[in-house]
Amino acid sequence: MFEYELQQIRSAELIREAAEYRIAREARRAGREASRRHDAERRPHSPRPRRHRLARPA
Repeated sequence: MFEYELQQIRSAELIREAAEYRIAREARRAGREASRRHDAERRPHSPRPRRHRLARPA
């Protein structure tokens, strides 16, 4: 009976650790996505500089 209770405690501990790991992983993923969105708003879409639509007068 004692071994069964130890197994139940260990099982509950593993389930709790897995839940904490999932929450941490989701938080890291959300942080990366927010960072990407923030960087995308700051940077232009293409790496080359923008060209002026009208030619400069000579």
